[in-house]
Amino acid sequence: MMDRAQLADFLRRRREALQPEDVGLRRGPRRRTSGLRREEVAALCDMSSDYYSRLEQARGPQPSEQMLAAIARGLRLTLDERDHLFRLAGHTAPTRTLRSEHVSPGLMRVLDRLADTPAQVMTEFGETLAQTPAARALFGDETRFDGYMRSVGYRWFLDPSARDVYPVEDHPMHSRAFTADIRTAYAKFGASSRAGAMVDALLAESPEFAQLWEAHEVRSTHPREKRLQHPEVGVMDLHCQFLVDPEQGQTLLVLTATPGTESYDRLQLLSVIGTQQLAAGR
Repeated sequence: MMDRAQLADFLRRRREALQPEDVGLRRGPRRRTSGLRREEVAALCDMSSDYYSRLEQARGPQPSEQMLAAIARGLRLTLDERDHLFRLAGHTAPTRTLRSEHVSPGLMRVLDRLADTPAQVMTEFGETLAQTPAARALFGDETRFDGYMRSVGYRWFLDPSARDVYPVEDHPMHSRAFTADIRTAYAKFGASSRAGAMVDALLAESPEFAQLWEAHEVRSTHPREKRLQHPEVGVMDLHCQFLVDPEQGQTLLVLTATPGTESYDRLQLLSVIGTQQLAAGR
């Protein structure tokens, strides 16, 4: 059963404990709020200010498990705090596994400090859990998908729009790379796993994937140097850096450009677009 009063108290106390610097925000000279403002937390959780405010005021609806997971990430909760949040909201706490989808506060703190850089936290299945504004400006909101579509590799073969961010002449290379990514997960988790089920679905629905899968190519996956494109800034030559959290089975992907290059200037423009989109969403 949902404990509205305790849920509201817990949310308020966690919000007041967070400081702007903890989530990559600047502390303005006129800030009087203890901790973060409600609208700031709502933006971090990708929800409306009204919805979050009603939860803190003990008058909101029962949040879904998906919404609670977003709140746990937004408030930078530990696993123990996340489990407590779920129980207060009347849900069973998610089963703890070695490959949890909960992003650790430490990894979120790193992501917060990359607000002007395309960066995102991803699972071993290619599912995006959190993005910076610049990453959303480049890739779109990749956290909105459900089911197998959450995996970028699955979308690559079944959703044509997933390829828009890459120049068309690079598509064959990325098709092989995504197939190799999926094969790595398949070999690691087995045919009876979620990776195995996704492979079966792709074999049934994508002739291109089936042909590449039959080739059984095993190699390093994506190149560290990539060309990506955006309709407003054009094509950029970017470097891919990875920070791996082995306990959570997650990777922080960061895209950078060489200073002084045209790609660097375009990436700076992209960060401005991401900030404007974030402000408009609030």
